[in-house]
Amino acid sequence: MRGAFMNRQNALKGVRPPHLERVYVKVNSDFDPTGYMQPKSITWADGRTFIIEAVKDYRPAAVYRQGAEGACYTVMIKGEERHLFFEWTNSAFAARVARWYVEAAVPDKA
Repeated sequence: MRGAFMNRQNALKGVRPPHLERVYVKVNSDFDPTGYMQPKSITWADGRTFIIEAVKDYRPAAVYRQGAEGACYTVMIKGEERHLFFEWTNSAFAARVARWYVEAAVPDKA
């Protein structure tokens, strides 16, 4: 067992993690009587819509990224766990309270 772990560790040496970039998305949400917001689906800019099967967790976004203001929902989409972020916007824009984004891997331009 230990040998398999070491081989995997050696195989990953020199492999850089992908660069993650914020991709802002449209999210349909429901609100319960207590004010809890539950995201129901995500729509990408190209029109693809994905149903959120379950919300597994909700935490302040700073837990996942230093300096992030808002919330992070751990959701299930097509049986896979994903993070969906709710980002508070600048209070100077009264009509914009917050916006949603996901993090997507961007290939290096090496």
